Amino acid sequence: MGHQARRDSFTVSRFNYDAEAELDWPFGKLNGIDQDDLRETAYEVFFTACRSSPGFGGRNTINYYNTAAQESTEGGGVGGASSPRTNGGGLVGMSRVKRTLGLKTIKRMSPKRMAASVGTASPSSPRGVNSPNISLSVPPPMRPRRPMTSAEIMRQQMMVSEQSDNRLRKTLMRTLVGQMGRRADTIIIPLELLRHLKPTEFNDANEYQIWQKRQFKILEAGLLLCPSIPLERSNSYAKRLRDIIRASETKTIDTGKNSETLRTICNCVISLAWRSANGSTNDACHWADGFPLNILIYLSLLYSIFDHKDETLVLDEIDELLELIKKTWSTLGINKLIHNVCFTWVLFQQYVVTAQTEPDLLCASLAMLAEVANDAKRPDRDNVYVKILSSVLTSMQGWAQKKLLDYHESFPKNSFGLIENVLPLALSVARILEEDAANLAAVAVPDKSILGGVDSTGNRVDFYIRSSLRNAFTKILENVNAKATEVEVEATEALLHLAQETEDLATKEKETFSPILKRWHPIAAGVAAVSLHNCYGTVLKQYLAGVSTLTNETILVLHRAGKLEKVLVQMVVEDSVDCEDGGKAVVREMLPYEVDSIISSLLKTWVNDKLKKGKESLGRAKETETWNPKSKTEPYAQSAVELMRLAKETVEDFFDIPIGISEDLLQNLSDGLELLFREYTSFVASCGSKQSYIPTLPPLTRCNRGSKLHQFWRRAMPCKDGSEDSQRGKTTEGHHPRPSTSRGTQRLYIRLNTLHYLLSHIHSLDKTFSLAPHANSMPRNRNRNRNRHHFPTTSSSYLDLARSSIQTATQHVAEVAAYRLIFLDSKCVFYDSLYVGDVVNARIRPALRILKQNLTLLAAILTDRAQPLAVKEVMRASFEAYLMVLLAGGSSRIFSRADHGMIVEDFESLKRIFCTCGEGVVAENVMEKESETVEGVVALMGQSTEQLVEDFSIVACEASGLGMVTSGLKLPMPPTTGRWNRADPNTILRVLCHRNDNMANRFLKRTFQLPKRR
Repeated sequence: MGHQARRDSFTVSRFNYDAEAELDWPFGKLNGIDQDDLRETAYEVFFTACRSSPGFGGRNTINYYNTAAQESTEGGGVGGASSPRTNGGGLVGMSRVKRTLGLKTIKRMSPKRMAASVGTASPSSPRGVNSPNISLSVPPPMRPRRPMTSAEIMRQQMMVSEQSDNRLRKTLMRTLVGQMGRRADTIIIPLELLRHLKPTEFNDANEYQIWQKRQFKILEAGLLLCPSIPLERSNSYAKRLRDIIRASETKTIDTGKNSETLRTICNCVISLAWRSANGSTNDACHWADGFPLNILIYLSLLYSIFDHKDETLVLDEIDELLELIKKTWSTLGINKLIHNVCFTWVLFQQYVVTAQTEPDLLCASLAMLAEVANDAKRPDRDNVYVKILSSVLTSMQGWAQKKLLDYHESFPKNSFGLIENVLPLALSVARILEEDAANLAAVAVPDKSILGGVDSTGNRVDFYIRSSLRNAFTKILENVNAKATEVEVEATEALLHLAQETEDLATKEKETFSPILKRWHPIAAGVAAVSLHNCYGTVLKQYLAGVSTLTNETILVLHRAGKLEKVLVQMVVEDSVDCEDGGKAVVREMLPYEVDSIISSLLKTWVNDKLKKGKESLGRAKETETWNPKSKTEPYAQSAVELMRLAKETVEDFFDIPIGISEDLLQNLSDGLELLFREYTSFVASCGSKQSYIPTLPPLTRCNRGSKLHQFWRRAMPCKDGSEDSQRGKTTEGHHPRPSTSRGTQRLYIRLNTLHYLLSHIHSLDKTFSLAPHANSMPRNRNRNRNRHHFPTTSSSYLDLARSSIQTATQHVAEVAAYRLIFLDSKCVFYDSLYVGDVVNARIRPALRILKQNLTLLAAILTDRAQPLAVKEVMRASFEAYLMVLLAGGSSRIFSRADHGMIVEDFESLKRIFCTCGEGVVAENVMEKESETVEGVVALMGQSTEQLVEDFSIVACEASGLGMVTSGLKLPMPPTTGRWNRADPNTILRVLCHRNDNMANRFLKRTFQLPKRR
């Protein structure tokens, strides 16, 4: 159990390579053989090779350990093997190897070393590490001591027990009886041990079986698994030996003198070990020189140079130990080239596995690399050496690159100076692999793709800087994201924090690493700044990809990014002062953040999004608007309120954005809103046309007294209302008639209110645009990409087209509402009833009562600003209807010259209605202008038939271009224009058609053959 515990502790302390995952093992492994097996075999090979040296059983030394004498030395430090190596008082002189590699000397006589030596006895002593009787205190000063021999040092370093050592000595003595001059490389150690050691020489059968298995494993590895000379599959010795080795796994093999199995083992092993490559006579024995067994055994020997008390230190006896270890070269197939590679690896690996606490080991590795570089250029290299060199350098390069590609993590505070050693190591390894690649034909040079294709020192350091900065930035980003997730921080705040962390990282790089790296790269700080600039730019780009519109938070992020960019650019400029191009090449790598351009673009997107919302609101209005007011205090469409609210919010938010706004952006916003208002105005005005309400003109006929049709109209029933609400058109209910205004007309009034609502708020928006500081910074060209020929170019308005379109739409809606009111809603009492049959019995008074009620309702619905135009249009429609009654009333109306007075009186009453509907609603001059046409037509009705015929003949001839009226001249039929006036031939003709006398009847029949009314 103690033996197994020792093996486990040794394995963990030094050879647990799997625990050091960051360092790749370059030599491969042998299944079934662990590091303890290799270590014990290495000692056996070492002792056999050094058997003739002092302390190993040769001349001038003792052959066996005197237990009592050994106990007297266990409290002392590890001394030299002979007096020439000592320097008085047991101190060892300065090692040549240490001096060459720059390793420090161990002060053996220090209290620390003495105390440690007392607590660690030689493994050959009965009071070893596991002895409960050992004292940890310093022994009495008078206790005799002597320096340890090299053999004792090696046995202690290899942690071989006294029992194992004695068994090995006995075996060699038995083997070399009568052949003391036999070369060590001809001795097959495992075979000799199996031949000469019996189970009785071990503590128990289990220990012997474990020992025997190890010997067979070593033979299998050296002769069958990795022989130096390739083995044919048909080799019978190999097959028999393999069978025996397989059997040993389950039971102990009998190796007694008379054992047939032993004879078979000897025959097989000797036959396999003494083979030659070409079948010729061979004087060399090959049982432990195959790769990787030989390298693994040799490494186990080289590990012995490190002090067990402090594994970061190399023994002062290294010179003597290495000289002795060289004696194993012939057995293991090692040469100086392979030794240099292995020794470089051992120093380097020890630095790594001891937590990189001793920079001297790394410096020693770097010094050995110089030897390796020279060796790599030699022409006498073999393939095994090339393979080993490639594997070792690749592993070292992988470790160094891992550190350098993330040197911010690898070299934290107070240890960043180590980069001065790691970087030269990486560069040296890379130089050997790359510069000597032509010589190392079998070397698999690492793929340059891992370094971005770099091959020079400057480019390689450049890549290290960029990679490490990217990794450091990534860690910062992960930390920022983690904190943001924990406390639910907004992305904006996280990005602001990231910008500050990035700036701090740039400062740390500039002050800490760049001064060191500048020895290999002229603009190390500049490259770092470029890397950080690109890293933050990538994150910024991702952030902006998720930003659909501009917000104040986004502006803060962009402004902070702009500040960071200035810091990094300044860092590049300062570091590139001494460059030939002034750092222009590096600066060109910095893709600008273009903060101003991005803000401008986002602002345009923001404007477009706001306008899109306005269009969506307009689309909803077109689908859902019913033109029913929300209340009497808000007698306009709610869609207009929503649209104007969006517009005002947009303008307010636009000017609240904390950036300088250009005139172009301001113009884009105003143009977009203006277009939106015009589209909405067009939607409001899409209510038909007044022509749809004007009745179709009846055909022209001539009157005849007492016609059946005239009598029919006298007996006719009251007319039917053609409006959409017939009940509103009735004139009954006593002296308080109800207004005939239909709901459709009332909705038109709401449209009018809506248009005036828009107009009033557009004035406010326009004022906001004009008074903005940005708007006054430069003159505006209102004709830019517009068709504004009817506006002066010096207009200070941003929404003049919208205002103009609203005014046009207001005029149109007012006309439609007026004509609908008169020709549809009031048709029953106006056009269908007035003067039907005769004038006396169908005067205008009933129609005026209804009209007055309609105007009252109009005033109640329309806002004050909307009323004047609406009343004016009602007046014009009323006058138009009155003219149609007089001129196009159809066969139900006949007039005589005697009716003129009543007609004049009725028209005056109609005019009076509009004069009294409200102060200032209809101006007197407007009234006079609009009534001129009606009064002219009414005047025609007061003229005699002879005068009407004469006037008609004159104006008809003039209008047709016939000139003067002559006898026998056929008068042309004047066209119907609908523009009634007393000078229009068609107007005079229609007066004649409605004149109820014989002269008019005869004239119309003779001149135009007009039919008679039925």
